[in-house]
This record gives sequence, C-alpha cells and structure tokens, in this order.
Amino acid sequence: MKKVIGILAVALISTTISCKENAKQEDENQETMENTMPNESHEGHDHSSGTESTQREIKQSSTKNAETAAIIDAYFEIKNGLVADSKEHTAKGGTAFLAAISKFDMSMVPENAHKEYMEIQESAKEHAEHILKSDIDHQREHFEALNTDITDLVALLGTDKVIYQDFCPMANNNKGALWLSEVKEIKNPYFGSKMLTCGSVKKQIN
Repeated sequence: MKKVIGILAVALISTTISCKENAKQEDENQETMENTMPNESHEGHDHSSGTESTQREIKQSSTKNAETAAIIDAYFEIKNGLVADSKEHTAKGGTAFLAAISKFDMSMVPENAHKEYMEIQESAKEHAEHILKSDIDHQREHFEALNTDITDLVALLGTDKVIYQDFCPMANNNKGALWLSEVKEIKNPYFGSKMLTCGSVKKQIN
C-alpha cells in the first residue's frame, strides 16, 4: 500500500513540476510569445487545431456592453463543461451558445464593426456546432479556436463583465493556449481534472 501511495505521489509531483517548468519557460519567453498571443490590439489571431486561420485587427473596446453577456455566459458554460470533463455539459453549453448568438441584436453592432462581427459570428457558430456533436478531445480542440472568436468579440464590442484571460503552457502540444474565465482561480479547460490548476492569469479585462 505504501509503495502504491509513493508511486502516485511521485506521479503527481512530476506533473506539477512539469506544469511549473513549462510556465517558467513561458514567462522567460513572454516577449516573443506576445507577438502571437491576443493582446490589447488583438492583431494576427489565428485558429489552431487544424482549423482555417482567420486574422483580424481589432482594438480593445472599453465599452461596458451588457448586450454580449448571453454569448459570453454560454462560452463560460462550454468552458466549465470542459473543466468538469463532461462532454454532455460542454455540449449543453454549445446549444446555449448557438441560441445566444442567433438572438443577438445586430442593431447593437456599430456600422464600422459589422464586417468583423459577421466573421466572428460565422466562425464561432461553426466551432459551437462541432462542440455539440464531438467527443471531449475534439470539443477541446474547437474550444481553443472558439476562444479566439470570443476574445475578438469582447475586444470588438466590449463587455460589462470582469473577465480573466488565462494561459496554459502545456496545451496545444506544449505550444500553449489561452482561455477566458469569469473567476480568477485557475481551472484549466484543456486538461480538466488531469491538471486542473495548470496555468496562469495573463491579464484582467475590465
């Protein structure tokens, strides 16, 4: 029994050290990575996991926009389903997301932002549809791409929510991946219970 406990302890420590080492390396190379990560200008975004790349140039809006709340909340439902390792909960969030984005009042989109919004909407709907019918590994792949769309949506139209942008250095085959969260505590949607607290807060929006 002691031998089994010892093996489990070593495995847990190894995972934690691996996450911390990757996080340390990520911090040391932060300046280089920021050229490819979403930042205040949100330039040069692309979709990962083999999906079609989309590049947008969007400046971060400071508008306290409550109209985006339903879409963002549905995104959080998807994220929390992945945190809980629940394919069903994640798919339910995908259903809520599609409903929210279809009900969004287009009159709330400024004329000069209409083109960008339509690109975001089309891409986000595609990823949500995949999330509805996929296994959890594929759900996570499309969530990573969906995160780009929602980050751009928040930048384009603004939000009245306090949102944290988090980063996991071990996601996406150790290339790292971002996500948005409604809580400051790290709850990793890319690994769920396997590495729940792996990651760090990159910035706070609002």
